[in-house]
Amino acid sequence: MAVDASPELMPTGASLDSRKVSWSDDHPLLALTGHRAALGLVTLLAVSILIFAATEVLPGNAAYAVLGHTATQRSLKTLEAQLHLNRGVFDQYWLWISGLFTGKLGNSLANGQPVWGYVAPRLVNSAVLVAISGVIGTVIAVLIGAFAALRKDGWFDHVTSVFSLTVSALPEFVVAIVLIVLFSTDVFHVLPGVSLLPPGTYAWNAPMLLVLPVVTLVIVILPHIHRMMRAATIEALESDYVEMAQLKGVRRWRIVLMHALPNAIAPTIQVIGLNFLYLAGGIVIIEDVFNYPGVGQGLVNAVSDRDIPVIQLIVVVLAAFYVFVNILADVVAMLASPRSRAVR
Repeated sequence: MAVDASPELMPTGASLDSRKVSWSDDHPLLALTGHRAALGLVTLLAVSILIFAATEVLPGNAAYAVLGHTATQRSLKTLEAQLHLNRGVFDQYWLWISGLFTGKLGNSLANGQPVWGYVAPRLVNSAVLVAISGVIGTVIAVLIGAFAALRKDGWFDHVTSVFSLTVSALPEFVVAIVLIVLFSTDVFHVLPGVSLLPPGTYAWNAPMLLVLPVVTLVIVILPHIHRMMRAATIEALESDYVEMAQLKGVRRWRIVLMHALPNAIAPTIQVIGLNFLYLAGGIVIIEDVFNYPGVGQGLVNAVSDRDIPVIQLIVVVLAAFYVFVNILADVVAMLASPRSRAVR
């Protein structure tokens, strides 16, 4: 006897599960974004707990670090009450995390300035440095990698491969020092070796000060993107669909631009995203080398001065940047890959 499989006779749980699976299959981009955003929020919560716990277990007392050796017990207790250090750990965490959403971040322990007023200009300077370095480095690396794949085993391919291997083995501060020696001291002396901006100015007010830091970061991120783009392009050029296009007599430039490169760029986007994340961490060293007033130098100074509010804000902002770039890289990679964004 035939069994009626109408939706009315299906179990409620099975119907809901099928609708859920069907929705995620029909909207892969929205499903990916929502899933990554949820994981990102959990990650930020975990980071906030960890950074708060890490700053709490630092040796010494924040009030004592502010007042110095001449502090009396009365002044210490008064400052501890102002900084809420006399409260429990959970109360301190709640005051801090709620302040992130309300804008009440307190004052810097080192200079007494509002935390956001102190950190915001440094964030802008670092964002300019990361954006310029990332865009220039990505464009150059993608072009070099694609051209090296088209000239596989040629002299250009060998030269760029050796350069990539050499640069990838060098720490970023070594690259920075070499550039300073070449262009700021003994050899040419054409660029400033220190990128110290005047107070109240931003990076775009003195573009010459950005040249060496940008060149350093471009050289550092170029090998990884170049090698990934080269490998992905070679794999695409050796694929069956490219061979079929060649057999059909399609022009080579059309094969490269319309078939090979769109499929090679998707895995490269993930590496580009990782390099932007690397730039967010790498600027800490580069800004310290060039004395560039960015968030990296601010973090180093805050750690030295035990400026806990500044440390907490900078780390949370960097963590949020990591989460955002990861989500953006996944979404762009899906949009760039025809098979990934296809409705199933």
